Amino acid sequence: MMELGAKAPGFTLPDTVSGQAVSLSEWKSEVGTVVVFICNHCPYVHHINAPLVALAHRYQQKGIQFLAISSNNVETHPQDAPELMTQVAAEEGYPFPYLYDQSQEVAKAYGAECTPDFFVFDKDLACVYRGRFDDSRPQKDEATGSDLSQALDAFLAGRPVSQEQHPSMGCNIKWK
Repeated sequence: MMELGAKAPGFTLPDTVSGQAVSLSEWKSEVGTVVVFICNHCPYVHHINAPLVALAHRYQQKGIQFLAISSNNVETHPQDAPELMTQVAAEEGYPFPYLYDQSQEVAKAYGAECTPDFFVFDKDLACVYRGRFDDSRPQKDEATGSDLSQALDAFLAGRPVSQEQHPSMGCNIKWK
């Protein structure tokens, strides 16, 4: 896992929604930024999609910026292709860019292991949280985003984010 306090690796990736290149340095917030690795096909991502959209709307109103990235190998998982990412973003109503990391270099730089995998950075892009959305599982529990929300609430209140952070659980990134 990325070390707490580590600086977010910079990147510029194509946004499958707008068709424009999006760079972390230009998109980051002066409050905080969430980078999440997701994909189209993962049941864990399907499980959290609606709660993630609601959570993003709530925290964007508080100045937190969100960026989603898919790094999966589309040769072995064509359902994660950029044109289908555009479709999923529209269907789910993603209120954030959905970026495609074709080289997988961004996922490697972040130490992302699975989808979904969350990273929260302060205004200086120092990592304050990395881990799971919550402890729910598909077809077992309702997704609430409690772990991510608690981290964001503490961060926004100027309190230390709990050092007890759990790794994400989901589908492994499909490496080339």
